[in-house]
Amino acid sequence: MDAPSPQNVSALMKLRELILSGELKAGERLSELALVERLGVSRTPIRTAMMRLEQEGLAHPIPTGGFAVSGFSERDMHAAIEIRGTLEGLAARLAAERRPSGTDLSGLKECLAALDRLIFEDGVTSDNFSRYVDLNGCFHQIVIDLADSNVLSRQIARAIALPFASASAFVTVQAQLPEARILFTVAQDHHRCVVRAIEDGEGERAEFIMREHARLARRNLEIALRNHKTRDLVPGSSLISFESRLAV
Repeated sequence: MDAPSPQNVSALMKLRELILSGELKAGERLSELALVERLGVSRTPIRTAMMRLEQEGLAHPIPTGGFAVSGFSERDMHAAIEIRGTLEGLAARLAAERRPSGTDLSGLKECLAALDRLIFEDGVTSDNFSRYVDLNGCFHQIVIDLADSNVLSRQIARAIALPFASASAFVTVQAQLPEARILFTVAQDHHRCVVRAIEDGEGERAEFIMREHARLARRNLEIALRNHKTRDLVPGSSLISFESRLAV
């Protein structure tokens, strides 16, 4: 498959940012002509970007033709997290059933050790926050790679395309909470248990832990929705119709 052109990549990134930042609202029609002028690219990259955003779930076709920005409910967010957890749980089980060698597991263990140092020695702070996000994303990707299934990898990539469904989606929220140290510790214990289960060939255990690990994101989401300050930290919050609830 040919690599996407720089214009296509640029159009996609700019259009995605307009949506996630709230400059383009949920339900708003994506006008090709207006976007050509706004983004400074031709219509072809704009069309390609809109079709890609439909695949990601950020846009949807409308009866009159073209696309509009998608909106989401809290139920949609819960479902997206659950789907990601289910698929990553399957990846962990398949990885364990493959009984990877010590060499195959070296990258995963190195990532685990780096997370240990960051969490328990340095502590996750605003200065090293991006380091945690990178390591956490790396850990999840290595587990997926160990499953050795292109079909599963593609499905997971689709599942985490939504901004609130990825493994690190609510780390920003988590870091702002008083119990942040405890939450990072629990998440890291999940990581450690998943590595041990994969190493020991315990597929069912690896799957169960990975699914529970994803549900930490659901807990963080529920905490984030308690008040407007943390609500704004939810990825893609401008696209979400929040249920009425009392702020604290």
